[in-house]
Amino acid sequence: MQYDKFQIPDADQVLPGRPQPMEISGTHFVSGNPIQAPFPENMEVAIFGMGCFWGAEQMFWEIDGVFATAVGYSDGATENPNYDEVCTGRSGHAEVVKVVFDPKKISFAELLRVFWDHHDPTQGMRQGNDIGSQYRSCIFCLNEGQKQEAEASKAAVQEALNGKERGQVTTEISMAQPFYYAEEYHQQYMAKNKEAVCPILRNPMHD
Repeated sequence: MQYDKFQIPDADQVLPGRPQPMEISGTHFVSGNPIQAPFPENMEVAIFGMGCFWGAEQMFWEIDGVFATAVGYSDGATENPNYDEVCTGRSGHAEVVKVVFDPKKISFAELLRVFWDHHDPTQGMRQGNDIGSQYRSCIFCLNEGQKQEAEASKAAVQEALNGKERGQVTTEISMAQPFYYAEEYHQQYMAKNKEAVCPILRNPMHD
């Protein structure tokens, strides 16, 4: 029986996963900074899902004040999933970007503006031609302050969309669940593959 990728799996449908974490280099291909903790004490972390994580990661690593980025999987039930498992929809995870940033140089509110401006948050379990629950729009918060800011920004975006008759924001906002690093070849993919094209690097909300 083929699984419906537009649904979050029930407990009896979840893939089992494994106890071993993904083996990665732990070093950002572009900056050389670590993408795994420990990070410098002054850094904060944000986690965003906005469709394919390749272009989304590049967008964030190019921002002044961002120390490191990494792509991975979050908000699912399978332990230490791999890409193929996430793509089945049966792990329940979203493709996400972990953004490690210096709040003295860039605020969480500014990162939220980048998030909203560079994808369409009204599409549910998809983003453009990328279809499935792993491409859902989401903000996973590390503390209550982030959650309050994210909720307020979502309300503002919805108000703006109402004026344009653009539909309802489907973005999920919740406290962060375990973040599992994606495979090494996915990390900083757009820098490693110069010919790659990702639609997230254009701005669908301004069309």
